[in-house]
Amino acid sequence: MQGTFLKFYVSEYREHKGILLFEWLLERAKRFGFNGGTAMRAIAGFGRHGVLHEETFLELSADLPVEVSFVLSEEEAAQFLDLLQAEDVDLFYVKFPVEYGFLPFIIQD
Repeated sequence: MQGTFLKFYVSEYREHKGILLFEWLLERAKRFGFNGGTAMRAIAGFGRHGVLHEETFLELSADLPVEVSFVLSEEEAAQFLDLLQAEDVDLFYVKFPVEYGFLPFIIQD
């Protein structure tokens, strides 16, 4: 199947409407009826401001990057981006075409 891979990068502790932004994105996507989404925490990274964030032994609460990703139809991706723009969320995203599918599960004797 053909679709769209939509990925957002957010700071780990950034909030929107009192909820961590990565959780808010996942909840909105779930409410939108998407089939799935994933949030992954990085071990280090920097963004447009050039500040390197990484977890060290002495700094246990580093504000690390979180990647939130979805595989969607082109229409779903466009609608989701429109929703986020209407919500006034300042986000960096990456969007590109993908091919996806499921491999059949075969029970072997």
